[in-house]
This record gives sequence, structure tokens and C-alpha cells, in this order.
Amino acid sequence: MSTADSLSASGRSSEKLSLPSLQSKMKIDPEGYETELGLVYNQFKSALDLFQQQAALNFASSSGVCADPTISKDLSDRASFLAHVTPFYPKQLAEFPAQLAEFLKSSARTLPSGLRCHVTQALILLINRDMVDISETLALFMELQTLGDRTLRNLAFTHVVHSIRKMNKKHKNEAKNRALQNILFVMLQQDDEARAKRALITLCELHRRKVWFDDRTANSICMACFHSSSRIMIAALSFLLDYEKIEDDDNDDSDASSAEDDPNPRSAQVVISKESIYKAHSQGTVSSKKKKKAKLQRAIRSMKRQQRLSSENNNSNYYSPFNHLKDAQGFAERLFSRLQTCNERFEVKMMMLKVIARTVGLHRLILLNFYPFLQKYVQPHQRDITNLLAAAVQACHDMVPPDAVEPLFKQIVNQFVHDRSRPEAIAVGLNVIREICLRIPLLMNEDLLQDLVLYKKSHEKAVSVAARSLITLFREVCPSLLIKKDRGRPIDPKARPKAYGEVNIVSSVPGAELLEQLDYNDEDKEDSDDVNELASRGSDEDSENDEMVSASDEGDQTVIVVVVMRREDEDQEEDDEDSNEVDDELVNTNVAHETNESNARAIIIKVNKSPSRKRKLSDFDGQLLAADTSLRALKKMTEEKLKKPPSDSTDGILSNEDFQRIKELTAKKDAKIALTRQGFKVPSSDDLSAKRVDPAKLEAHVRAKLSKEERLAMVRAGREDRESYKSKIAVKQKKTGGASNRQKEHKKQMPLAAKRAKVERSRQEKKRKQNRSGKQFRGKKAWK
Repeated sequence: MSTADSLSASGRSSEKLSLPSLQSKMKIDPEGYETELGLVYNQFKSALDLFQQQAALNFASSSGVCADPTISKDLSDRASFLAHVTPFYPKQLAEFPAQLAEFLKSSARTLPSGLRCHVTQALILLINRDMVDISETLALFMELQTLGDRTLRNLAFTHVVHSIRKMNKKHKNEAKNRALQNILFVMLQQDDEARAKRALITLCELHRRKVWFDDRTANSICMACFHSSSRIMIAALSFLLDYEKIEDDDNDDSDASSAEDDPNPRSAQVVISKESIYKAHSQGTVSSKKKKKAKLQRAIRSMKRQQRLSSENNNSNYYSPFNHLKDAQGFAERLFSRLQTCNERFEVKMMMLKVIARTVGLHRLILLNFYPFLQKYVQPHQRDITNLLAAAVQACHDMVPPDAVEPLFKQIVNQFVHDRSRPEAIAVGLNVIREICLRIPLLMNEDLLQDLVLYKKSHEKAVSVAARSLITLFREVCPSLLIKKDRGRPIDPKARPKAYGEVNIVSSVPGAELLEQLDYNDEDKEDSDDVNELASRGSDEDSENDEMVSASDEGDQTVIVVVVMRREDEDQEEDDEDSNEVDDELVNTNVAHETNESNARAIIIKVNKSPSRKRKLSDFDGQLLAADTSLRALKKMTEEKLKKPPSDSTDGILSNEDFQRIKELTAKKDAKIALTRQGFKVPSSDDLSAKRVDPAKLEAHVRAKLSKEERLAMVRAGREDRESYKSKIAVKQKKTGGASNRQKEHKKQMPLAAKRAKVERSRQEKKRKQNRSGKQFRGKKAWK
């Protein structure tokens, strides 16, 4: 039955309908156009068979362009048409997607470029409308990316990434994702460079977009560093190095402003004492107050930055593909062995070296042969020396034996820091030494540190700043290595670095000691109040006692020892018995009771010292007498204190209020330390291992040498507002205005009397000169 007969049988005119108009009508009335669908489907099959026959008879040229372009045009048009109407005819076109995929799989290399793209677009349309599953065609689309057609490669790659993202948008199907990942993992392990490269690029893109953000994908990307092809290895190394972003800690102002503008009430807490704020705003001169305010702002910014970084670490926002390495030690050893034996160019070796150092520092691995390997390249004239030194710093951590790093450390000191070295090299060397000592402080000794500290007097800013940063570090780590004038005011004068292998074991909740100290201070305050009450009650009773007071400071508290001489009276035996009974109890509550040969008794009372004003010694007279005469009341108070259990000794569980108080007390402590340290805090080993070392920071304050073009550009920039050079005579001759005031004074007519006076002065001056020189006759010469 012909097409005209079928159209007339269906009640329509026999004139030819275009495919786009027929497509729109089919979508409106699918059942009424089933006959036309069958005709177009048969035409597609015939065109497909004809094309395959021509391909079998080698009618295709070597470039892949078919000899008969009309067949390609008809095939691509009908394929696109059927792909659009397939959702409306699922039963009639059930085999069409499989035929299209099989056609692409078998004849993709011999198809013309235009036909290949149209057929691929038709298959993508079917997949987007859920007529075909992506797992059935993923291998086909990955194969299409290796054909060398740029348009087709971009089309297939974009489709794969978009389809997998769409599949994981609402929820993740782990089983389906694993099946798709296995396809790409197998392709990545193949020796074919083109397939492995496309698989690696797809995995990297999905991992970067956080679609496949799991350990299997990250681990497979890391394992691509051992591919037999150097291009695949370089691509994997580049992705691993470029994925991690260097954190910039120098944006203090922007961080502070963003933190202040944040309306979230759970933002970083900064607790500054009222005394510091009062001194910064109300005490001292204008310049001193300005310095105090700047110090407060530095402390606030430092605390906010530290709290923000700690919260980010607690929330696990930091991520790196190296975190998912299943065997980090084996990965580093394999890559290091390949680095030692490979013949790649220097840039590739530097990339491998950075990845090894990053892995060693992040996982705290022990790779002892890595440091002697670095030692060979530590020279000031070495290419990319700052990147190499940054890798050396990254590979240092507290788990490495100091003896293994010591030769590398000495090599850096000897090659970079000496009197004949350039200032740039000295600055970089001092910065590297500071970063290494921040991780392994045991490498530094007293003589070396004192020699390095002398560079603080250098006239080069970069060198002096680097030396002062080294002093600041050892003020916190080990002040005893510095001479007295360089120590400043250390927080802990007895601080020392941990010995190799030393670990601090936490046995309680961090910050719980602050809570206990607060409760202890509150109890002492209550005791002092009770003593004051007793003193006010008994001050009028006894006034004939002889007393001696000695005070000694202990930190923020004062221990006052009161020795009260007892007069011998009838109640002496009774008082001695009372003192013996209460002696053991008073020792536990900081009230010591002793008797000497002359019947002396000492009562030690611990009193908080007020920071704002000092109490006069005469104020304690009544309190001392009251304490002496009220031992029975003290005994009663001690018994009540011993009976009172501590706040957390009942069950050992802290409440939410306790944790909130710990947080506030920790913030106050950090504020006090930040004000003293001027914003500097030694980071923990975990923070140092997670943080990537920026090579640019090793060259801080170093002025780069300008090229000739840059110097000329600076000279020209300074001449923009200046006219071209001219002599003064040319400028005067070119002058268009009148004479200057100086010129007018020279041309001014003098009065007659002034002229005569001037002539007379000149005559007299001439006469004086002759008198000074002597009268000599200067006649004519005797010869001619």
C-alpha cells in the first residue's frame, strides 16, 4: 500500500507533509497518525539498511564521509523525528532505542561527522525522556569521546555529567552509582591512553561537582598516579594539587567585618575584660589609647579567626582527596619509588614531589628516605626552590624522628642563612626554618637560635621580619633558648617542646578545670566574707593583742600569714585543745594552724587580691583578732565545707549549663592570652598537618627583581604629569607672560641720592681693599 493510498484511506489529501508539521500533529493526536508513524519507521529502517550496505561495500571514503549525502540526510532526519515521537508510541517504537544504540556502536567510526552528531543527539533525547537507562549507554558515550571529533566529544561528555548529576539530585542510588563507577574504573585501568584519559576527566569532573563525593572515586583518582601513561599520571597529579585551595589567613579585616555583620547569634564569642576596654578608651594619652585600641582589635580578630577555623574543623568542612587513601603509606612509597626512577621533565618531578609531601604531612607518615632526597636540591640557585622548600616543610611533622630531618635542616641553614648570601635567600631561609621549627621544635639549639636572632637588626625588611617571627615563635615554644632581652613577657617561662613520642593524654573534659577553678574562687570569696563577718563581730572584744603580719604574693592571690601572740591566761589549755582538734581540717581548706614554743599560733587565710586597689594592712587588725577569738566558729565553718560535696562529684556528668560556662570561661582565657601574645598562637599538630603550606608566604616582604621592561614602565609612569626636558634659557625665551619681580627690580630706576650713595660706598670699599693689600707701585714693565 503506497503512501498516497494510505493518506487517502485515512481521509487526508495525498500531498506530501513535512516531518516537523507531522511531528507536531502526532503529539496532538497520536492515535490518528499511527499509519504515518509506520511509514516513517519503515523509511528509517530502509535507509539504515542501505547505509550499512554501502558501508559494507566500502562506499565510504577514508575521511568517513559517505559518497551519497542524501542517504545520510534522510537517515538523520528520520532518526530525530522518531526520537521526538517515541514517548507517544512506546509499543510501536519499543525496538527503536536499541537499534539506534547498536547503529552507533557498530558504525560510529565510519559515520560522517554530521550524521554521527544527529544520531547521538537523538539517543540523548531518548535517555533524557527515560526511554533508555544511562547504565546501558555509558560505555557507548565514553567510547564516542575517543573518536577524535571535538563537537561529539563535548556533546557526549556534557551528557554523561548531566545525566549522572540528574540521577543523584534528589536521592542517591548507591547500587546504580556503583555500577556506573565500575565501568569508569575499568576504563581508567586500561592501557589505552585515550579511554583512560576520558574516564579520568569524567571522574574528576563528577568529584569536583560533589556528585560522586565518596572514597571510591577519590581513591581511584589517586591510583591514576601509577598509570603506565605519563599523560594520565600528570592529569591525576594536576587534579590532586589544584583541588586543594590555599587558605589565606591574611584577610583579617574582611573576616572581622563578615563576622561582625553576621546576625547568627552562635557566631564566635570574644570576651574581653572590662578593665582592658576601660584602659583602651579612658586611660593614658591619645597615642597610648590609640595603641591599646589597636591591640584590642588585633586580639579580637585573632580570636574570631581561631574560633572560626576550629568550628570549621569540628564541622569537617575541610576536605582533600588524599583523606580517602586506603593505604597512604603504600601510596607514598610507590610514588616516591617512581619519582626516583622516572625520566620525566623537572615540572613533572616537582608535581610528584608535592603530592608525596602532602600525603606524608596529612597522614603523618614516616618516609625517612624522602628527606635525603630533598637535601640534594636545597640550593639557593635551584629552580622553583620556594616550591621545593614548601614541600619540605609540608613533609615535616611531630611523628618524624628529629635525627632524620636534622641533615636537611642544617643544609637549609648553611646554604641560605649566612653573611654572603643575598637578602632574599636569607629571608626565605629564616621563614623555612621558622615553619620547620613550628612542627619539630627539637631541631633548634641555643647557639644556632641566638645566631639567627641577630638578623633582626638587618636593614632589609624581609630579613628583619623573618628573624622577629622566629623570636616570636620561640617565646611561646621554648623561651629558655632565647637570651633574656629577647624573651619579652612569655606566658609560660618554663615552656618546653615535647620530647619525641611524648603524648598528652586527656583524662577529663577539656575546660573542666576552669569550671573547678571558678567554683574554688567562689568558695574562697565566701570564706573571706565569713571571716569579715566574724571580724566585725569580734573587733570590739579583744584589743590588747600583739601581732605581726607578713604578706607574700602568689600570682593573682595574696597569702597573708598572721602570727598572733597569745597571752597566758586561764583559758590557754582550753584553746590549745580546740586548736589540736581542728588542725587537720583546717589544712584542707587553706587555713593552717600551728603552735610554737612561745605559744604562738599562725592562721593562714587565702584572700583574693583586688587588681584595682590594695587593701591597707591596718584594715585586717580587727579581722585577725576576730579570727583568733573565734576558732569555734571557724571549726564549725570548716565542718560545713567538708560536708558539702563538689559540684560534679555526685555523678560526674556535666549539664548543658556547665558546658556553656566552660565555653565562656575558655573565651575569657583566650582573650587574656591573645592580649598578652598580641594575637599569636601556636597551632596544634592537627591544624598544621591539615593546612597546606603556601610557597608565596615563604617569600613574604621580599621585593622581586624587576625586569627592564617593568623598570621602564615605572619611569614612564612617573613622567606622565611632567613636560619634556628643556633648558632654562629656552624656558625663559618661550615665556609669554611679563617679566618677573626679580627682573623688574634690576630694571628699576634708582633715585639720584641713592645712586650717589652707592657710588660712594663702592669707592670707600675699594679704598679699604687697597689699604689691606699694601701700597705697591705697579708701574710699566722695564722690558718691551
